[in-house]
Amino acid sequence: MADRLTQLQDTINQADHFCNSIGILQQYSTPSKFPGFDRNGSQTPQQQQQEDYAHLFATLIARCAKDIDVLIESLPSEESSTDLQVASLRRLEQDNKEAGERLEEVVRRGEALLEQIQAALADIAQSQLDMQHLQAENTNKQSNTHMST
Repeated sequence: MADRLTQLQDTINQADHFCNSIGILQQYSTPSKFPGFDRNGSQTPQQQQQEDYAHLFATLIARCAKDIDVLIESLPSEESSTDLQVASLRRLEQDNKEAGERLEEVVRRGEALLEQIQAALADIAQSQLDMQHLQAENTNKQSNTHMST
C-alpha cells in the first residue's frame, strides 16, 4: 500500500479530468443561445450529449477534489512531533492488547458453550438410540406374543 504522499500525488495526477473536460468542450461546443433570442426551444442530440459530458466531468472533478481534500486532511500536521506519535502508538498498542484479551475471553466462553452443546447433543443422540432400542424390543415382544397365540 502506498503512503499518504504517494496517494496524494496519484490523486493529483488523476486531475486530468480538468484537461479532458476542456478538450471535450472544445471538440463538441456549439454556439450558445441566449434566452429570448432562441427561435426553437428543442435541443439537438449533440447539445444533449454535451450536457451529458458536462455532468460527467463535473462529477469526476468534484470526486477528485474531495479525494484530494481527504488525503490532505489525513497527512500528519506540523504540530505532530515524534513524541506525540510515539505516545499515540503506545496508546494504540495498549488498546490492541486490551482488545486481544477481550477476544481471548470471548473465545474461551464460546469454547465452553460449544462443549455444553456437544454434550447435550450426545445425550439427545443416546436417548434417541435408547428409545429406538426399546421400540424395537416392544415390537419384537408384540410379534412374538401374536405368533404364540
